Amino acid sequence: MISRLAALMLLAALPARADDLSPICPDRPGKGTSPCTVEAEHAQVEIGLYDVSTQRRSGTTTDLTLAGNTLAKYGIGDNLDLEGGMALYQALRVYDATGTMTQSGVGDLFLHAKWNTGASGFAFVLDPYIKLPTAGALGNGHVEAGLVAPLSLDLGDGWSLADTPEADLQLNASGSGYHANFADVIGIGRGFGPLSLGAELWGDQNLDPLGGTCLYSFDLNAAYLANNDLQLDAGMNLGLNRATPDAEFYFGISRRF
Repeated sequence: MISRLAALMLLAALPARADDLSPICPDRPGKGTSPCTVEAEHAQVEIGLYDVSTQRRSGTTTDLTLAGNTLAKYGIGDNLDLEGGMALYQALRVYDATGTMTQSGVGDLFLHAKWNTGASGFAFVLDPYIKLPTAGALGNGHVEAGLVAPLSLDLGDGWSLADTPEADLQLNASGSGYHANFADVIGIGRGFGPLSLGAELWGDQNLDPLGGTCLYSFDLNAAYLANNDLQLDAGMNLGLNRATPDAEFYFGISRRF
């Protein structure tokens, strides 16, 4: 695990190509998806170095930790990139007065094809994905898919408004058949030179026939643009109902090559 993280950090430190490009536009931070793609013949790596969420209900505490949560992208055209993402390490710990249960391993593999419509001022992207079951005991062992459609509006004076609606096809809790899951993230951001601050409202509605759930959170994040090709970020998410984890904290790095 340590060697994997060290390799990722070394990769992020390598010099980027000296093309005259716009500042890097990663999906990090926040739960929304950026309405932009990686430039043709360029690669981009976005790494969640550490992410921990916790939930305490009726004397039972559930912690989920992710490390090396990596999304790799490659631009194959002016408005199209291909992406692959996986958590290199995740650990679930559930404990109460009677004891502790822990499971760990890699995450599922997510493959995306992201198409940018190329609009100016108002950006719109189509981002279909498929999930391949690589997570073992921490996953459900089945293929799932969905469509994300991020968009954003430049409000001027450093302000921006973003929306990321999402529709997913997920396995039923019974293990047979699939159901719809819908999510949305509405966020507002403000840039202060190389520093960007953002706030989001997130909701997720699961329509499982055995009993759906609704999750809601209020999220804050910050990103620092070290140079045109390197961004550092951090954030926290606060659950707004009992079904949602109480709090989540994370930090990461994004690098374009």
